[in-house]
Amino acid sequence: MLDPLMTFAIFAFVFGAMVGSFLNVVIGRMPEGKSVVYPGSHCPHCQSPIRPYDNVPILAWFWLRARCRDCHTPISSLYPTIELMCGLLALLLYRHIFVDYGDLILGNLLAFFVYFAFIAALVAESFIDIRYYIIPDALSIYAAPFAIVAMWGLGYFPSDWGITWQESVLGAFFGGGSLALVAGLWWLIRRYEGMGWGDVKLLLLIGAVLGPWPALPFVFMFSATSAIFLGIPIALLQGRGLRMALPFGPFLALASIVWLFHGPDLMHLWLPHLF
Repeated sequence: MLDPLMTFAIFAFVFGAMVGSFLNVVIGRMPEGKSVVYPGSHCPHCQSPIRPYDNVPILAWFWLRARCRDCHTPISSLYPTIELMCGLLALLLYRHIFVDYGDLILGNLLAFFVYFAFIAALVAESFIDIRYYIIPDALSIYAAPFAIVAMWGLGYFPSDWGITWQESVLGAFFGGGSLALVAGLWWLIRRYEGMGWGDVKLLLLIGAVLGPWPALPFVFMFSATSAIFLGIPIALLQGRGLRMALPFGPFLALASIVWLFHGPDLMHLWLPHLF
């Protein structure tokens, strides 16, 4: 007989992989203004509908040998990669929330779905930002009110996860407002846009989910440091100078996910006198 914690862990991974499959649709269609619901999954080359047994996350890519069943056009390895990534992130989140049997309560289950929805939005916007240099409003500013309502709802259930709705509102205000201030000052000083407004809207959502303190300072520091250490070498290797366009959304997303799993511990290491 399977251990209940192990059973739910398997469910979490499968659930995450299924969400990843849907995110592939979101990443491919949302930037082009297409519906993510209709029509159903189909080959982007020959438009043939994808059969249910060819739509199994991760595995279908292997038994199809990375080619469309009808037109034999190659299928990008990005599809199973995103599905596997989401499955692993769901599993990690599950293991982070449900440590022992005492954690198997309704409040923690609801928290799992709320925070994984947040992680899924971050994954989708990251790949969209990398490919199109945009962050859709549906995955940032339009999602922020739902995040505030979700935090308000979590407050009615016993759980160690979640923040108050007041903290959520303050996080959204300071998250979006602080980055908007930085972007505005940059433009006034340099007279060109150093940061897209999509990043501002995304940080508004991040603040609504994680709260203002100490999450936002961590997200600022971690994302900026990551961008510097990755962006500068890329710019130099490509010979494009330090003014090359670098999507900042993925770094904000990475910092937010790291905060969810290890943020307080890392802040204690960086600023031991404050934490």
